[in-house]
Amino acid sequence: MGDKKNSGLDFAGLAGLSSAELAEKVVGLALSGPAAIPPDLAGLARQLENLATGGLNVVVFGGGTGLSNLVGGDSRHPLWPAAPFQGLKEIFPKTRAVVCITDDGGSTGELLKDLDLIAIGDLRHVLLSSMSRGGLQARYGLAEQGCRETAAVLHRLFNYRFNTPPVDPASLLAGAEVDPAALPGPLAAALNDLLAALFEDRRLRRLLQRPHCLGNLLVVAAIRRHSELDDFSRDHPALIAAFHYLAELLGADRDAVLPCSLTPAHLKLLYTNGVLVSGEYKAGHARRGCPVERIFVHSHGEPDVPPEVIDNIAAADIIVFAPGSLYTSIIPILQLPVISEAVRANDRALKLLVSNLWVQKGETDLVSCPSKRRFYVSDLLLAYNRNIPGGVAELFHQVMVLGLHEIPGNILQSYALEGKVPIYFDREKVSGLGFMPVECPIYSDTALKERAVVQHDPGAMARAVRAVWAVHDQLDNSPTGSLPLEKTPNSLIVGSALDTSALRLTAVSDLLAGMAVDSRLRERLLDIIWRHRDITLAHLGNFAGLVLVDRRDWSRSQDWDRIYSFYDPGDRLIKIRQDVFDDSNRFELAFLVALGESLLGDYAAKKEMLPVENGAGVLGRIYQLTVLPQAERHSFFGDRDLDEYLGLARMCRSAQNPQVYTRLLNGTEGFTPPGLLFGLIFAWYLDNRFAAHIEYKMSILQMEVSDMIPEQAKGSERRRRMVDFFRRRVFGYDE
Repeated sequence: MGDKKNSGLDFAGLAGLSSAELAEKVVGLALSGPAAIPPDLAGLARQLENLATGGLNVVVFGGGTGLSNLVGGDSRHPLWPAAPFQGLKEIFPKTRAVVCITDDGGSTGELLKDLDLIAIGDLRHVLLSSMSRGGLQARYGLAEQGCRETAAVLHRLFNYRFNTPPVDPASLLAGAEVDPAALPGPLAAALNDLLAALFEDRRLRRLLQRPHCLGNLLVVAAIRRHSELDDFSRDHPALIAAFHYLAELLGADRDAVLPCSLTPAHLKLLYTNGVLVSGEYKAGHARRGCPVERIFVHSHGEPDVPPEVIDNIAAADIIVFAPGSLYTSIIPILQLPVISEAVRANDRALKLLVSNLWVQKGETDLVSCPSKRRFYVSDLLLAYNRNIPGGVAELFHQVMVLGLHEIPGNILQSYALEGKVPIYFDREKVSGLGFMPVECPIYSDTALKERAVVQHDPGAMARAVRAVWAVHDQLDNSPTGSLPLEKTPNSLIVGSALDTSALRLTAVSDLLAGMAVDSRLRERLLDIIWRHRDITLAHLGNFAGLVLVDRRDWSRSQDWDRIYSFYDPGDRLIKIRQDVFDDSNRFELAFLVALGESLLGDYAAKKEMLPVENGAGVLGRIYQLTVLPQAERHSFFGDRDLDEYLGLARMCRSAQNPQVYTRLLNGTEGFTPPGLLFGLIFAWYLDNRFAAHIEYKMSILQMEVSDMIPEQAKGSERRRRMVDFFRRRVFGYDE
């Protein structure tokens, strides 16, 4: 148990303050500058500042930047070394950060190509932020200035990124502009050992061939140091021992930073248009034009939640949910039933959600109600409730928010010009959902004045948490409203331990090695398939290779498209025009479209365009497709699936000959042949930055369909069925 509450604090003098809630009055006082504190409240302000918090157990959940900033400042920011000792860790020394492990971008993504490992980039980020002044002083005998200098050196070392393979530890240190002599002797020796291991250990040495953040490699080296297994990435005890070791090395408590699970996992996001795709990084860069409906955590084996996580939750006096990516930081953690159940079981802790400040592209930039043009704090709460099995009942009660009246209008206008808009605070609805809002100025005044930047301030957030804790036993935590009942099914998918990113990449690499693809093309294809996790090995089974065709030799008609790629069923090769290769985005689109076409294989026995005439001339055309019998074709689909797709492509099956399909085209009506249409939708489904033609067609799914226009309703329903077909039958997602 932590420190006893200070019941001697007298809050009666706050009655004259204008804030609506007692918690807001106390937080407002705690965050006021000395000049703004009324004389009669100066004593209470000092009592709040001196409130004993050293023995309180604090658990904070989140992802990368938001969690790091709350714990001890954003340790990736260039200005962090100027104030490395702030945030929760300074007011609450017994702070434990529980970190999401589903990131797959940047250096973390590069590591996942080689190791069956959890995502460690956010863990590294929060580890550095957790560095404690008191811990450094106690461990290495440093004075104040020595602590700051050590923090600055470690900031450079852990955040250094390289693109060219280094030749030795000295080159890494030189690139990071780090002199080990500037560090305490034991710390320098330990880091030198980890650096040396990167070059001496064969399993680590190959990692240096990819671009990386050095801090991530130091974490991996620490895991290797604590494992006796050759496949050290699967050694869960070594993983947790490495985080303990690094935390203590950096002057933090051994449990300061813990992964929510030791089992590799990735995210799947279901959009309201029916598209279900994999990958946190890709989701953050998608512009689907519609909101995220739900997310799923796909764990590669039964999630192994460290017992330290559950023990710390049970002992917590304060539980905080950090601001961060809505769908990719807190929700994946709480989809692990053992963690959400542990939070609910602790019925004595203060449980507090810190709301995000800004809308996030690809996540909170759209809401489910089409008539709305803003994203509100209540939308945030409803999204949590919709995506966490059991909803958010008993997970938190107070919601800490920044009211927009705190921010100058010209600053908000400048952000708007950059396409960045705030999350709006709707007090009445938040209260009506059963939460207690705590509106307070938790932004950085310094960043606002010096750089015109609005961001959470680590010190202000920590003082605000302390203030809410001070008044916690006087608050009514009974629900004041009710959330809508959500029958949320289990969002955790437990898959095979043999389906990790590294094993998938190896399998794809082996498959491509047996194809007619030169090495330059093979690396490009491997990179594309890596980014699109929803491409399965079965999707790659119908083409035998890829060739680039000189522009002068390109004879394919441009009547239907100018993508300059196609699948040739005659030799089972994907053919792409040579000049497309030089533009990575065009090449990716060209490959994905042709790969989609290859799934249909050699399904077509004959394709004809027949004129429709009468005495007045040509009235239109009939596109007639004759398909091969299932026994004679090489295709991803059997008769049933192929018939369903062709029907969705508006091809009519002949009653006289079931192998014949037709489509009537009136006058000069445009037409996309079913093979090309399939390839375009395949590419669009994977990433709607591609295939703009299909994005235009699918935009009807975002329209409010009127029952006064039957054709619009038919078109919308047909497109929904098409997306459903691709989700179920092409990509195999039946959720």
